[in-house]
Amino acid sequence: MIVAGLQLDIAWEEPAENFRRTEELALQAVDSGAKLLVVPEMFATGFSMRAEAMAAHAPAIRAFLSETATRHDVWIVGGYAEPGDRRPANACSLVAPDGSERLHYRKIHPFTLANEPEHYEAGEILQTAEVEEVRVTPVICYDLRFPELFRATAAATDLFVVPANWPERRSHAWRTLLAARAIDDQAWVLGVNRVGEAEGHVHRGDTSLLDPMGDVVSTLAGEPGVVLGEVDATIVRETRERLPFLDDRRPEIYRRFEE
Repeated sequence: MIVAGLQLDIAWEEPAENFRRTEELALQAVDSGAKLLVVPEMFATGFSMRAEAMAAHAPAIRAFLSETATRHDVWIVGGYAEPGDRRPANACSLVAPDGSERLHYRKIHPFTLANEPEHYEAGEILQTAEVEEVRVTPVICYDLRFPELFRATAAATDLFVVPANWPERRSHAWRTLLAARAIDDQAWVLGVNRVGEAEGHVHRGDTSLLDPMGDVVSTLAGEPGVVLGEVDATIVRETRERLPFLDDRRPEIYRRFEE
């Protein structure tokens, strides 16, 4: 399956303009044969802490994702703020070519340095869905720093997708952690970041697809564009059979250290 990360320069809190920019990149990706499109975290609004105001856009954003998937006959992962039980949530949906939502995820680790927990409530459920015979698990941005989250579903995952708004000043950490998660879990990883400036923070993108050995297949920095690559679940299985590192884990021992 060909996958595409759509690296956007997100217009701050302007969904209509971001829909237009997303559609431009989606057309490029589809013309290149992509069957799964992934956009950055909160792609339609930017990573705004005006949570209630951003959550009001959720119906329009979900409708756009559904219409885009149907129009182009593709799968798409897109994130947005949505109403929650106590506060809004930073969420994403996996939408199928028929326009239906096949997976829904809420960011488990809100970003404390940006005071995100004060505005968005944390999720508690990690989900995986099959896309064109590839098992896909989405997480969001800051989740990348928590290897436990990835390891919890590694056995059931061929491809982790990581929509993000990750600033340039920590770009080394972004690139390193993407590679670490691929190596740790012997899985494909597609990290999709934004470019441009928002609220004084510069983003360089570094949207990247990495293979189960942690090698970069495709990447882009510094400008909007599309990162393309072919993901094959067979390579995950063959890598894990040839190098059965995951079989040597001793979770019963690790649990003792947490007591």
